[in-house]
Amino acid sequence: MEPVDDLESRQQALEPIQTKRSAAREVEGDGEKPEDIEELLLEEEEALSPVARIFHEPCLNVYVIAISGFKTRIDVDVVKANLGHTLLKHPRFSSLQIKDVKKDREMKWVHTKVDLDKHVIVPRLHHTIDSPDKTVEDYISNLSKTSIDFSKPLWELHILNIKTSDAESIIVLRIHHSLGDGMSLMSLVLACTRQISNPEALPTLPVRKTSNPDPVNSGRIWWTIQLIWNTIIDVLMFVATTLFLKDTMTPLNSGRKKEGVVGPRRFVYRTVSLDDIKLIKNGMKTVS
Repeated sequence: MEPVDDLESRQQALEPIQTKRSAAREVEGDGEKPEDIEELLLEEEEALSPVARIFHEPCLNVYVIAISGFKTRIDVDVVKANLGHTLLKHPRFSSLQIKDVKKDREMKWVHTKVDLDKHVIVPRLHHTIDSPDKTVEDYISNLSKTSIDFSKPLWELHILNIKTSDAESIIVLRIHHSLGDGMSLMSLVLACTRQISNPEALPTLPVRKTSNPDPVNSGRIWWTIQLIWNTIIDVLMFVATTLFLKDTMTPLNSGRKKEGVVGPRRFVYRTVSLDDIKLIKNGMKTVS
């Protein structure tokens, strides 16, 4: 064991870790101008992760589109007021993705001031539309064919105050996949909401209560054997499909893929009762 004096001298020799905020405070204390502080912060911005850079490739430049219906009309001013202290608190939703010319055009996050008028989009829709459902589907389909301007953070919130067969208004959230995957974006959006009974509390998800606390007696051994067997079958089918099997022709894969032509895509959504899904789950004896 080392003497106490050696430990104290070694701790004094260690230099403190420099962070962006601490560095900015030091520059500010030295009497530097605010422009110098901003330049220092820009130089230390974080680079995009490898996965985020992959989603900027031409063949993988994809967006996540989430649709949500509401029972009442949406107040646009209320939405904008709440976005400032919820969604915009996340750095990726308030940062640009730019290419650093000094580092082989490597992309990095650069914090910017967000103009909500460019992100919260309210299209003008006539309330006398013959088919509101088809109008919403066409609008969402057009979103899948266009891209977001890189001069602003890569997300948009479209508010459609039009009554459909399932809702009084629709919100469409379009986010570039480099900002996150489905689970992270769902968690972030859920964190931006509050309970109706308590506006200060975060929403909670129901937790399934197990009737048998002992996992050994609940058939987990047989479930593990089935999981291993199904995994082996899936791997063999994947290898066989790669070598000689062909994909089943469906409306989404009609053979035009071989010609290098991708047909237009269209979003069509349907309302499905959870009771029907539960009936199918029980009939197939699957585990939820």
